[in-house]
Amino acid sequence: MGATELKNGGALSAIEESSEQEKDERKQPEADHLIPFSPVTIDISLPLHQMRPHIIYLCKALFKKWSPLDESVFSIETVSGGITNLLLKVSVREDTVKIDTVIVRLYGPNTDLVIDRKREFQALPHISAAGFGAKLLGWFQNGMVQSFIDARTLSPSDMKNPKIAEKIARQLRGFHQVAIPGSREPQLWNDIFKFLNEAETLKFDNNEKQATYESISFNEIRAAIDEVKNMTDRFIAPVVFSHNDLLSGNLMFNDKQGILYFIDFEYGSYNYRGYDIANHFNEFAGLECDFNLYPDKYTQYHFFRNYLDSDKPYEVPIKDLEALFVETNTFRLASHIYWALWGVIQAKVSPIDFDYLGYFFKRFNEFKKQKETCFSLAGKYLYSSSSI
Repeated sequence: MGATELKNGGALSAIEESSEQEKDERKQPEADHLIPFSPVTIDISLPLHQMRPHIIYLCKALFKKWSPLDESVFSIETVSGGITNLLLKVSVREDTVKIDTVIVRLYGPNTDLVIDRKREFQALPHISAAGFGAKLLGWFQNGMVQSFIDARTLSPSDMKNPKIAEKIARQLRGFHQVAIPGSREPQLWNDIFKFLNEAETLKFDNNEKQATYESISFNEIRAAIDEVKNMTDRFIAPVVFSHNDLLSGNLMFNDKQGILYFIDFEYGSYNYRGYDIANHFNEFAGLECDFNLYPDKYTQYHFFRNYLDSDKPYEVPIKDLEALFVETNTFRLASHIYWALWGVIQAKVSPIDFDYLGYFFKRFNEFKKQKETCFSLAGKYLYSSSSI
């Protein structure tokens, strides 16, 4: 079934017009009233060749300049499968010359359990206006269309490159200065307790998964959360608008121009500065969770210097480096708990072929491994600070 049948009202299982109630529930943010919206849903489980006509229909509905074009001028390819969303690169060609390209982002099913879409919609226009990420071009029921960024996605090993680390640190400082309307209360613990409440009430159809799930002690996790929260509450940690998911896959780099881009702000919220930096450092381990790759103190200080003062990084006082080092490496523990619980929920709801329960154990085991060291570091610092 092709685009012609779509125009003539043919029934497509992959694209469903929303009910009036759904449309009311998914109103566009007030700041985005000029951004086109299409009330359709794309079935993310379809293979690409079956999804193609539906993606073309969507793009034609959102962008009137494309509506008269023949289906043959469109090319669609997968950019990233990821472990949450599916990204598609859609290009329009004229006489074999590419004249326009966009990125279609399809949300993974049930991601509303781990992502606050309302919060994301409210923040995106302001993030874009501040010069971060791709430009938002359109919305649809289970995703968005953004401008194409001509750059490569970084690998975990790229993040420890000193030159690239400098760019990440400096850009993160600028990102942390973006003002987003609404409450500026940090969301870390709200999100973690929300994840905990969801994670501890799941039931798996697969017996093996259910047995693995039942081996998790949620009482132990709740106690761990309380311990880390009590410790981090003792810090006067600045609250900033944070990315909260600054892994290599959300960093793009144009090697020719030397330009770094942050992308994918769906986990963004006001949060603790140290948490956002610590979460980035944890991601040096990659999805394989090789935490031997966590940056050493020297590498962290290089990052901190460029974050705190990009103009004169080597004039940053040592006391400021020490303070940020302790702050970051205490919030490091919270990052492990957050993503461990995220993994449990994703194990239940995500159709993506990834060992989410295994990911939970890797993250929570690393938390337990690092807890004593991080708490000792924090305790000594807080004691010495109170003695001055």
